[in-house]
Amino acid sequence: MSQDAFPVETRRHSAAHLMAAAIKDLFPTAQFGVGPATATGFFYDITLPEPLTLEDLPKIEKRMKELRAKKHRFECEELPIADAIAYMERENQPLKVELLKLLRDKGSTAIAKETGDESVVAEGAETVTFYRTGDFVDLCRGPHVDHTGQVGHFKLRSIAGAYWRGDQKNAQLQRIHALGYDTKEELEQRLIQIEEAEKRDHRRLGREMDLFHFQEEAPGAVFWHPKGWTLFQSLIDYMRRRQIEADYEEISTPELMDRSLWERSGHWEKFGENMFTTEEVEDQVFALKPMNCPGGVEVFKHGLRSYRELPLRIAEFGKVHRFESSGALHGLMRVRAFTQDDAHIYCTEEQITSESVEVCRLILDIYKDFGFEDVRVKFSDRPEKRIGSDEVWDKSEAALKAAVEATGLPYTHNPGEGAFYGPKLEFVLRDAIGRDWQCGTLQVDLNLPARLDASYITPEGAKRPPVMLHRALFGSLERFTGILLEHYAGKLPVWLAPVQAVVIPIADRHEDYAVAVRRKLMKADIGSVTGGVRVDADLGSERMQKKIRNAQTQKIPYMLVVGDAEAEAGAVAVRHREHGDMGVFTLDDFVARIAQEQRGRRDLPARETVDA
Repeated sequence: MSQDAFPVETRRHSAAHLMAAAIKDLFPTAQFGVGPATATGFFYDITLPEPLTLEDLPKIEKRMKELRAKKHRFECEELPIADAIAYMERENQPLKVELLKLLRDKGSTAIAKETGDESVVAEGAETVTFYRTGDFVDLCRGPHVDHTGQVGHFKLRSIAGAYWRGDQKNAQLQRIHALGYDTKEELEQRLIQIEEAEKRDHRRLGREMDLFHFQEEAPGAVFWHPKGWTLFQSLIDYMRRRQIEADYEEISTPELMDRSLWERSGHWEKFGENMFTTEEVEDQVFALKPMNCPGGVEVFKHGLRSYRELPLRIAEFGKVHRFESSGALHGLMRVRAFTQDDAHIYCTEEQITSESVEVCRLILDIYKDFGFEDVRVKFSDRPEKRIGSDEVWDKSEAALKAAVEATGLPYTHNPGEGAFYGPKLEFVLRDAIGRDWQCGTLQVDLNLPARLDASYITPEGAKRPPVMLHRALFGSLERFTGILLEHYAGKLPVWLAPVQAVVIPIADRHEDYAVAVRRKLMKADIGSVTGGVRVDADLGSERMQKKIRNAQTQKIPYMLVVGDAEAEAGAVAVRHREHGDMGVFTLDDFVARIAQEQRGRRDLPARETVDA
C-alpha cells in the first residue's frame, strides 16, 4: 500500500515506534512508557539512567532516517497477557509490565484514561499484540503502516518532563516531542509557524510590554501590571458595551459558596476533582466557584419569574478557580484563576432557536472587531460523564443542532465533548499564523435549572423550569488576552493598546511641554469609555533615540517627539511604530486621528499573515 493509504494518525504513531527503535538502538538501557500520535506529530515517554539532552536529538533523528531507509516491516505478534508480562520482564521494561498488569486488572480504558494513549491494547482482549520493527519490539494494538519507509517526514523538537501515568506521585519520565508530516514541504511550513509562534510568545511580550507576571507563591494566577490591567479592563468595557446593546443585564455572584450548592448542581460529583475547597469552617465546607452558572441560577430564582420576562439575559464577569496540574500551566493560556465573560439566557423551549441564532451572530460580529474572520464551529454532544436522562439529552441536542443549522453556519461534529450538563457549540478562531483557538461556547441546558429548583410561571399559571443557555464569547479573558497578543505579535490595534502614545522630549528643557501635551491628550474626547488618549511621557535620563527604541519594544503605536519647534507651534512630531516618521501634527489633528482609529475598529486592515 502507498503511504497516502494510511490515516495520518497511523503514520504518526508508526513514526513514534521508529523513534523508540532509534533510541533503543543508541541507548540500549532505555525503558519505554507510551508513544501516541498527536495533532502535529508524536511523542514517546522514556527513562534512562543518564537523561537525554537536546544534543542527543540530532543523533536520534539521524538514526531514525537510517531505519526509515531500510523499510523494516511492522510485523504483528500475539501473546496471552501472562506471557506478555513475562516477556516484558525479560526485556527489562517495567513500565510496559505495569501497563500489562493494569490491563489485566482494570482493562484498557484505564490505560487510555491514565496515559492518554489509546493504542496500547484493545478492550476486553485476552491476548495482546506486539509489533516488531527490525530488532525493536513494542507493545501495541496497532494499526501501523506496512514498513518504516511510509512514516513520512519528522523533526525531533524538544524534551520535556512527564509524570508516569499522569500522576505527580509517580516517577518523572522524559517526553521526546516530534513533528510528523507527510511531505517535507508540510514539515517546513510547520517549522516556520513554530518559529513565528516563538517570536510571538505572549509571555515574552508580557515582559517586554510590562503587562503581567507570574510567581511561585500563586501558581496559575496572574499579577496584572498597570498597562496589562488597562488592556484587561478595555476588553471588559468593550464587552459590557456590546452586551448592553444586546439587552443583557449584569450581575456579580460570590466566589466562595457552600458545598451543598455544588452538590445540588452536580458539580461536586462531576467536577469536584477540579475544585478548590476549604476545610470545615463552622460546620460548613466551602468551594471556590469553578463555574458561574449555579450562582446565576440563584439570582434568577430570587423573586417570582413570569413567562413575560423571558428571554432573560444575565451576564457576569465572574472570577472562577479550577485546579490544573502545575505541568499543564502555560502563561495566560492555561491558568487556575481566570475571568469568564459568562452569560446565561433563561428562555422557553420555543425560544431556544431564536436566542441561539442571536448569540451566534453576536459572537461572530465581536470576533470581527478583534480581527478574527476565520471562525470554525464544532457541535459537541453528550460526554460519558454527565447529568440528566438520555431523553433530556436527546431534546437538548436536537434543539442546539436545529439552532446552528438555522444560522446557516457550517459546523463539524465533535463527539462526546459536550459539558456534563448539556451539548455545546464551540467557536474556534484561526489566528494570523494559522493556529486554532477554541474560545466562545454556547450550551443548551435542560438539567441545571430543574436541579436547583428554578422556575417561571407559564401563561396557564403553572411552574416550569426554564431552558438555560450558557454563553461565553471570549471564554477566559486571560486566555483571550494571550491570544490577542500572539495574533498581533504585541502590536495591538490603537483602540486596544494599553498605551496609545508616548511623549518624548528631545532635551530636559522640553519636559514641561511634554507634560502639558500628555495632560491635554488625556482629557481629549476620542469616543472611548476609558477616557481620553492613553498616553505616557518619558522623562527619563536616556537619550531620545533610546526612548524611541524603548517605545518600539513596548509596541506603543505612536511616539510624539517634542522640541523647541513643536513647543513654539503647539504641535508634536509623530512617529509610528511601523511606518516611522509621519510629520508634524497639531494636537487637535493628532486627537482626531486617534479618535478615528478608536471608532474605526471594525475596518481594521488585515493583519500580515504567515502561511501555516
